[in-house]
Amino acid sequence: MGRTRTYEWEDPAVTAAAVGRSSGLDFLRDLRAGRLPVPPLGATLGFTLTEVEHGRAVFSMVPGEEHYNPIGSVHGGVYATLLDSAAGCAVQSTLPPGMGYTSLDLNVKFLRRITVDTGAVRAVGTVINAGRQTALAQAQLLDAADRVLAHATSTCMLFPMTAPSNG
Repeated sequence: MGRTRTYEWEDPAVTAAAVGRSSGLDFLRDLRAGRLPVPPLGATLGFTLTEVEHGRAVFSMVPGEEHYNPIGSVHGGVYATLLDSAAGCAVQSTLPPGMGYTSLDLNVKFLRRITVDTGAVRAVGTVINAGRQTALAQAQLLDAADRVLAHATSTCMLFPMTAPSNG
C-alpha cells in the first residue's frame, strides 16, 4: 500500500510583498517568528528557518522517505535546496531596506549519504564577502554530530527593489 503525506501552506504573495520593506534581517526574523507566512517550499520539503543573525542563516529538516531518490537515499536536489536557502538567506540577512538578491550560481559538493536513519540535519549558511553588486556565501549541511554531509558556495546578485506599479 502506498504512503501519503499531507501538508498546507499560506498565500506566498503575502511574504513576497514584504521583501525589501524592512532590512533583510528583520524580514527573516518575521518569517522565523511566524509574523509572515513561510514560503510554500518549506512546507513541501518540511524544512524551517531555525536561526538567523546578520550574515548567518540556519535551516533544519528531518529527512523522510518522501525525500528519497530511486537508490534509497535523500535526493541531491533536497541537499541543494537546503544549502541554497541557507546561503541565500545569509546574504539576505545583510541587506538594508530596499535591496534584494537572487542566486547566480550554486556549487554543491555531496560528501555523505542521508537517509531517515541520519536524523535531523541543518544547513548553516554564512556570508564570505558582501560587495555592492554581488555577495559570496557558503553553506554546510550537518548532521546532529556536526559531520559535514555536503558543502556549497553561492554567488548572489544584489539589486535595488523597485516599488510595484499601480497600473
